[in-house]
Amino acid sequence: MNREIIKKRLMDELGQKIIEENASMADHTSFKTGGNAALLLTPQTIEDLKKGLQILTEENCPHMVLGNGSNILVRDGGYEGVILKIGDAFDFVKQEEDCLICGASTLLSVVAKAALKASLTGLEFASGIPGSMGGAVFMNAGAYDGELKQVLKEARLISKDGSREFSMTAAELVMGYRHTRLHETGDVVIEAVLQLEKGDKEAIRSRMAELAARRNEKQPVTFPSAGSFFKRPEGYFAGKLIQDAGLKGLSVGGAQVSELHSGFIINTGGATATDILQLMEIVRATVLDRFGVKLEPEVRIIGE
Repeated sequence: MNREIIKKRLMDELGQKIIEENASMADHTSFKTGGNAALLLTPQTIEDLKKGLQILTEENCPHMVLGNGSNILVRDGGYEGVILKIGDAFDFVKQEEDCLICGASTLLSVVAKAALKASLTGLEFASGIPGSMGGAVFMNAGAYDGELKQVLKEARLISKDGSREFSMTAAELVMGYRHTRLHETGDVVIEAVLQLEKGDKEAIRSRMAELAARRNEKQPVTFPSAGSFFKRPEGYFAGKLIQDAGLKGLSVGGAQVSELHSGFIINTGGATATDILQLMEIVRATVLDRFGVKLEPEVRIIGE
């Protein structure tokens, strides 16, 4: 891409405050490592986002939308394109009867607290997921036998080229295991409507506390990571395969297969993206060799 032309257009039409050059992705991802993005654009309004998408489409510029950065790894060579980080204007939760209307940048933990406050049940499973609502819709986030598709009534979207706003139901999004049709279309979530049910506040609080205790006991929450690194292979659990292959605690540089939960690759301090990727490849090759099971990363890996 011609960085200067694109930067000038974005600054001329959107203002320079929301544009950062050579932005460190270590500052914007939960792995706390990775290369720089050529440009980081932080749209503050829907109009900003639409205009930014239109410019990037017209300039044929590679770009990607980022939420809380909890499920992404940027290679050390960086991303030679534009990262659009959904801004604070998309951070809100509103209640309408048994529904919660949430902005795309709202953290799932915040939405779960709003559900608890309103005595609405159905979102307890998501109370400890570290992502944003937009990312959760994109990935059909899930934990503890719950998935977002169980409670998503509809998502409000902007088309990939920024030309239109529209809504889609969970069925129309074809929400599968850690996948929706947004992976193919590139359309951008700006808002989600969750259909919940009236429940008992203390029962909801108790379930959230129980899941938090399980998570804190069994997951390496004190280290930077992107959560479960691999998708669950059909008929297996990735963490058990990795543990049974004798890989628990294996390190490459600052990256380690967590000693607490083998399904997590963690940054023990100073890990590069290359460390993490090399460790990923060793894990995949060993599990394939030992058990004939091919592990696929759940984490999105981008960049040079």
